[in-house]
Amino acid sequence: MELVAVSDRAPAEALKSSGVPLVLVAITSLQFGAAIAGTIFDEIGAAGTSLLRSLFAAAILLAVWRPSLRGRSARDLRLVALFGLVLGAMNLCIYESFARIPLGIAVTIEFAGPLGIAVALSRRRLDLAAAGLAAVGIVLLADPGGGAVDAVGVLLALVAAGCWAVYILVAQAASRVWSGGRGLAVAMGVAVLVPLVPGIAGAGSDLLDPRWLAIGCAVALMSSVLPYSLETEALRRLPANVFGVLMSVEPAIAAIAGWVILDQSLGARDIVAIALVTAASVVVVRAAPPPAQA
Repeated sequence: MELVAVSDRAPAEALKSSGVPLVLVAITSLQFGAAIAGTIFDEIGAAGTSLLRSLFAAAILLAVWRPSLRGRSARDLRLVALFGLVLGAMNLCIYESFARIPLGIAVTIEFAGPLGIAVALSRRRLDLAAAGLAAVGIVLLADPGGGAVDAVGVLLALVAAGCWAVYILVAQAASRVWSGGRGLAVAMGVAVLVPLVPGIAGAGSDLLDPRWLAIGCAVALMSSVLPYSLETEALRRLPANVFGVLMSVEPAIAAIAGWVILDQSLGARDIVAIALVTAASVVVVRAAPPPAQA
Protein backbone atom coordinates (compact mmCIF):
# COMPACT_ATOMS: atom_id res chain seq x y z
CA MET A 1 0.00 0.00 0.00
CA GLU A 2 1.42 3.34 -1.03
CA LEU A 3 2.14 5.88 1.68
CA VAL A 4 1.45 9.52 0.87
CA ALA A 5 2.95 12.22 3.08
CA VAL A 6 0.61 14.91 4.37
CA SER A 7 1.33 18.20 2.61
CA ASP A 8 2.63 21.18 4.59
CA ARG A 9 -0.02 23.22 2.75
CA ALA A 10 -2.82 21.34 4.50
CA PRO A 11 -2.18 21.81 8.25
CA ALA A 12 -5.84 21.35 9.15
CA GLU A 13 -5.94 17.97 7.40
CA ALA A 14 -2.66 17.00 9.01
CA LEU A 15 -3.95 17.78 12.50
CA LYS A 16 -7.19 15.96 11.86
CA SER A 17 -5.44 12.83 10.59
CA SER A 18 -2.88 12.92 13.39
CA GLY A 19 -5.43 12.33 16.13
CA VAL A 20 -4.69 15.61 17.94
CA PRO A 21 -8.36 16.77 17.98
CA LEU A 22 -9.38 13.40 19.43
CA VAL A 23 -6.97 13.85 22.31
CA LEU A 24 -8.11 17.41 23.05
CA VAL A 25 -11.79 16.46 23.20
CA ALA A 26 -10.92 13.46 25.37
CA ILE A 27 -8.99 15.64 27.82
CA THR A 28 -11.76 18.21 28.18
CA SER A 29 -14.44 15.59 28.75
CA LEU A 30 -12.33 13.63 31.22
CA GLN A 31 -11.35 16.57 33.42
CA PHE A 32 -14.79 18.13 33.64
CA GLY A 33 -16.13 14.68 34.45
CA ALA A 34 -13.50 14.38 37.16
CA ALA A 35 -14.53 17.72 38.65
CA ILE A 36 -18.15 16.56 38.73
CA ALA A 37 -17.00 13.37 40.47
CA GLY A 38 -15.37 15.51 43.15
CA THR A 39 -18.77 16.90 44.12
CA ILE A 40 -19.77 13.55 45.70
CA PHE A 41 -16.51 12.60 47.43
CA ASP A 42 -17.94 13.78 50.76
CA GLU A 43 -20.98 11.50 50.34
CA ILE A 44 -19.52 8.20 49.06
CA GLY A 45 -15.77 8.78 49.08
CA ALA A 46 -13.23 8.76 46.28
CA ALA A 47 -13.18 4.94 46.10
CA GLY A 48 -16.97 4.74 45.98
CA THR A 49 -17.07 7.32 43.19
CA SER A 50 -14.36 5.43 41.30
CA LEU A 51 -16.38 2.22 41.66
CA LEU A 52 -19.55 3.79 40.24
CA ARG A 53 -17.58 5.29 37.38
CA SER A 54 -16.02 1.93 36.51
CA LEU A 55 -19.29 -0.01 36.83
CA PHE A 56 -21.29 2.27 34.56
CA ALA A 57 -18.44 2.62 32.07
CA ALA A 58 -18.00 -1.15 31.87
CA ALA A 59 -21.74 -1.72 31.42
CA ILE A 60 -21.99 0.87 28.62
CA LEU A 61 -18.87 -0.23 26.75
CA LEU A 62 -19.68 -3.93 26.99
CA ALA A 63 -23.22 -3.29 25.73
CA VAL A 64 -21.97 -1.19 22.82
CA TRP A 65 -19.07 -3.35 21.67
CA ARG A 66 -20.19 -6.84 22.80
CA PRO A 67 -16.65 -8.25 22.77
CA SER A 68 -16.15 -12.00 22.53
CA LEU A 69 -13.34 -13.86 24.30
CA ARG A 70 -13.73 -16.93 22.10
CA GLY A 71 -10.72 -17.73 20.00
CA ARG A 72 -8.54 -15.24 21.80
CA SER A 73 -4.99 -16.30 22.59
CA ALA A 74 -3.72 -16.44 26.15
CA ARG A 75 -1.43 -13.53 25.29
CA ASP A 76 -4.36 -11.37 24.16
CA LEU A 77 -6.26 -12.15 27.36
CA ARG A 78 -3.29 -11.39 29.58
CA LEU A 79 -2.75 -8.12 27.75
CA VAL A 80 -6.35 -6.95 28.18
CA ALA A 81 -6.35 -8.07 31.84
CA LEU A 82 -3.23 -5.99 32.48
CA PHE A 83 -4.85 -3.10 30.62
CA GLY A 84 -7.86 -3.30 32.94
CA LEU A 85 -5.91 -3.58 36.19
CA VAL A 86 -3.71 -0.61 35.27
CA LEU A 87 -6.77 1.39 34.23
CA GLY A 88 -8.55 0.64 37.50
CA ALA A 89 -5.51 1.47 39.63
CA MET A 90 -4.89 4.73 37.76
CA ASN A 91 -8.48 5.89 38.23
CA LEU A 92 -8.64 4.95 41.91
CA CYS A 93 -5.31 6.57 42.78
CA ILE A 94 -6.00 9.85 41.02
CA TYR A 95 -9.44 10.11 42.64
CA GLU A 96 -7.91 9.48 46.06
CA SER A 97 -5.28 12.08 45.24
CA PHE A 98 -7.57 14.94 44.29
CA ALA A 99 -9.76 14.16 47.27
CA ARG A 100 -6.74 15.60 49.13
CA ILE A 101 -5.20 18.18 46.77
CA PRO A 102 -6.64 20.45 44.04
CA LEU A 103 -7.57 18.76 40.78
CA GLY A 104 -5.17 20.83 38.67
CA ILE A 105 -2.21 20.03 40.93
CA ALA A 106 -3.02 16.31 41.11
CA VAL A 107 -3.32 15.95 37.35
CA THR A 108 -0.12 17.92 36.72
CA ILE A 109 1.86 15.67 39.08
CA GLU A 110 0.24 12.64 37.43
CA PHE A 111 1.75 13.83 34.16
CA ALA A 112 5.08 12.47 35.38
CA GLY A 113 3.87 9.22 33.79
CA PRO A 114 3.55 10.30 30.16
CA LEU A 115 6.58 12.53 30.73
CA GLY A 116 8.59 9.40 31.46
CA ILE A 117 7.28 7.82 28.26
CA ALA A 118 8.34 10.89 26.29
CA VAL A 119 11.86 10.72 27.72
CA ALA A 120 12.20 6.96 27.21
CA LEU A 121 10.95 6.88 23.61
CA SER A 122 12.19 10.18 22.22
CA ARG A 123 15.15 10.40 19.86
CA ARG A 124 14.99 14.18 19.50
CA ARG A 125 16.69 16.69 21.74
CA LEU A 126 13.72 19.05 21.47
CA ASP A 127 11.41 16.42 22.99
CA LEU A 128 13.85 15.90 25.85
CA ALA A 129 14.07 19.65 26.45
CA ALA A 130 10.28 19.88 26.50
CA ALA A 131 10.13 17.00 28.96
CA GLY A 132 12.61 18.83 31.18
CA LEU A 133 10.45 21.94 31.06
CA ALA A 134 7.44 19.90 32.14
CA ALA A 135 9.50 18.29 34.93
CA VAL A 136 10.27 21.73 36.38
CA GLY A 137 6.56 22.49 36.50
CA ILE A 138 5.80 19.19 38.23
CA VAL A 139 8.46 19.79 40.90
CA LEU A 140 7.10 23.28 41.56
CA LEU A 141 3.62 21.87 42.12
CA ALA A 142 4.81 19.02 44.34
CA ASP A 143 6.51 21.61 46.59
CA PRO A 144 9.06 19.16 48.09
CA GLY A 145 9.86 20.12 51.67
CA GLY A 146 7.45 23.02 51.62
CA GLY A 147 4.56 21.29 53.35
CA ALA A 148 1.93 23.34 51.55
CA VAL A 149 0.60 20.34 49.62
CA ASP A 150 -0.75 17.17 51.27
CA ALA A 151 2.04 14.57 51.03
CA VAL A 152 -0.33 11.60 50.71
CA GLY A 153 -2.14 13.35 47.87
CA VAL A 154 1.17 13.91 46.07
CA LEU A 155 2.22 10.27 46.60
CA LEU A 156 -1.08 8.98 45.23
CA ALA A 157 -0.72 11.25 42.19
CA LEU A 158 2.75 9.81 41.58
CA VAL A 159 1.40 6.26 41.80
CA ALA A 160 -1.27 7.27 39.29
CA ALA A 161 1.53 8.67 37.13
CA GLY A 162 3.24 5.29 37.04
CA CYS A 163 -0.05 3.64 36.10
CA TRP A 164 -0.59 6.24 33.37
CA ALA A 165 2.81 5.47 31.83
CA VAL A 166 2.01 1.75 31.70
CA TYR A 167 -1.51 2.54 30.44
CA ILE A 168 -0.15 4.40 27.39
CA LEU A 169 2.01 1.46 26.34
CA VAL A 170 -0.50 -1.28 27.15
CA ALA A 171 -3.42 0.55 25.54
CA GLN A 172 -1.42 1.04 22.36
CA ALA A 173 -0.49 -2.65 22.29
CA ALA A 174 -4.09 -3.69 22.96
CA SER A 175 -5.40 -1.45 20.16
CA ARG A 176 -3.38 -3.52 17.68
CA VAL A 177 -5.02 -6.84 18.58
CA TRP A 178 -8.52 -5.78 19.70
CA SER A 179 -10.57 -4.04 17.02
CA GLY A 180 -12.59 -0.91 17.75
CA GLY A 181 -13.34 -0.46 21.44
CA ARG A 182 -13.58 -4.17 22.25
CA GLY A 183 -10.31 -4.28 24.12
CA LEU A 184 -11.27 -1.19 26.10
CA ALA A 185 -14.67 -2.72 26.96
CA VAL A 186 -13.10 -5.91 28.33
CA ALA A 187 -10.42 -3.91 30.16
CA MET A 188 -13.05 -1.71 31.82
CA GLY A 189 -14.83 -4.83 33.03
CA VAL A 190 -11.58 -5.92 34.68
CA ALA A 191 -10.97 -2.39 36.04
CA VAL A 192 -14.09 -2.66 38.20
CA LEU A 193 -12.24 -5.16 40.41
CA VAL A 194 -9.72 -2.58 41.62
CA PRO A 195 -12.06 -0.16 43.50
CA LEU A 196 -14.62 -2.87 44.35
CA VAL A 197 -13.56 -3.67 47.92
CA PRO A 198 -12.50 -0.16 49.04
CA GLY A 199 -15.54 1.37 47.36
CA ILE A 200 -18.06 -0.92 49.08
CA ALA A 201 -16.21 -0.75 52.40
CA GLY A 202 -16.20 3.04 52.37
CA ALA A 203 -19.66 3.83 51.01
CA GLY A 204 -21.76 0.74 51.70
CA SER A 205 -25.44 1.05 50.82
CA ASP A 206 -25.02 4.76 49.98
CA LEU A 207 -23.77 3.57 46.59
CA LEU A 208 -27.39 2.68 45.76
CA ASP A 209 -28.71 6.21 46.33
CA PRO A 210 -30.29 7.33 43.03
CA ARG A 211 -28.60 10.73 43.26
CA TRP A 212 -25.11 9.25 43.42
CA LEU A 213 -25.97 6.64 40.80
CA ALA A 214 -27.03 9.38 38.38
CA ILE A 215 -23.85 11.37 38.96
CA GLY A 216 -21.77 8.20 38.72
CA CYS A 217 -23.31 7.43 35.33
CA ALA A 218 -22.60 10.95 34.08
CA VAL A 219 -19.01 10.71 35.31
CA ALA A 220 -18.61 7.33 33.58
CA LEU A 221 -19.72 8.81 30.26
CA MET A 222 -17.59 11.94 30.55
CA SER A 223 -14.48 10.48 32.20
CA SER A 224 -14.31 6.95 30.80
CA VAL A 225 -16.55 6.04 27.86
CA LEU A 226 -15.92 9.10 25.68
CA PRO A 227 -12.28 9.97 26.52
CA TYR A 228 -10.89 6.43 26.57
CA SER A 229 -12.63 5.59 23.31
CA LEU A 230 -11.13 8.68 21.70
CA GLU A 231 -7.70 8.02 23.21
CA THR A 232 -7.71 4.44 21.95
CA GLU A 233 -8.34 5.72 18.44
CA ALA A 234 -5.73 8.48 18.83
CA LEU A 235 -3.12 5.92 19.90
CA ARG A 236 -3.58 4.24 16.53
CA ARG A 237 -2.61 7.50 14.81
CA LEU A 238 0.04 9.04 17.07
CA PRO A 239 3.47 7.86 18.26
CA ALA A 240 3.39 7.03 21.98
CA ASN A 241 5.91 9.74 22.89
CA VAL A 242 3.97 12.48 21.05
CA PHE A 243 0.71 11.27 22.59
CA GLY A 244 2.32 11.29 26.04
CA VAL A 245 3.55 14.87 25.95
CA LEU A 246 0.42 16.09 24.15
CA MET A 247 -1.52 14.96 27.18
CA SER A 248 0.28 17.65 29.18
CA VAL A 249 -2.44 20.13 28.25
CA GLU A 250 -4.55 18.11 30.67
CA PRO A 251 -3.36 20.00 33.80
CA ALA A 252 -4.53 23.31 32.39
CA ILE A 253 -7.96 21.89 31.57
CA ALA A 254 -8.09 20.23 34.99
CA ALA A 255 -7.30 23.52 36.71
CA ILE A 256 -10.09 25.24 34.77
CA ALA A 257 -12.55 22.44 35.61
CA GLY A 258 -11.58 22.56 39.29
CA TRP A 259 -12.07 26.31 39.38
CA VAL A 260 -15.42 26.30 37.53
CA ILE A 261 -17.05 23.33 39.28
CA LEU A 262 -15.24 22.92 42.62
CA ASP A 263 -14.24 26.55 43.25
CA GLN A 264 -10.58 25.51 43.60
CA SER A 265 -8.28 28.50 43.22
CA LEU A 266 -4.57 28.24 42.42
CA GLY A 267 -1.67 30.43 43.51
CA ALA A 268 0.73 32.23 41.19
CA ARG A 269 3.36 29.50 41.49
CA ASP A 270 0.77 26.83 40.63
CA ILE A 271 -0.32 28.74 37.53
CA VAL A 272 3.29 29.19 36.38
CA ALA A 273 3.99 25.50 36.93
CA ILE A 274 0.93 24.42 34.95
CA ALA A 275 1.92 26.86 32.19
CA LEU A 276 5.38 25.25 31.98
CA VAL A 277 3.86 21.80 31.55
CA THR A 278 1.42 23.06 28.94
CA ALA A 279 4.23 24.85 27.06
CA ALA A 280 6.09 21.56 26.86
CA SER A 281 3.12 20.04 25.07
CA VAL A 282 2.91 22.91 22.59
CA VAL A 283 6.63 22.58 21.77
CA VAL A 284 6.38 18.88 21.04
CA VAL A 285 3.19 19.05 18.98
CA ARG A 286 4.42 21.97 16.84
CA ALA A 287 7.75 20.25 16.22
CA ALA A 288 6.34 16.80 15.50
CA PRO A 289 6.52 15.82 11.81
CA PRO A 290 3.19 15.28 10.08
CA PRO A 291 2.15 11.63 10.08
CA ALA A 292 2.03 9.49 6.97
CA GLN A 293 -1.39 8.42 5.71
CA ALA A 294 -2.21 5.14 4.05
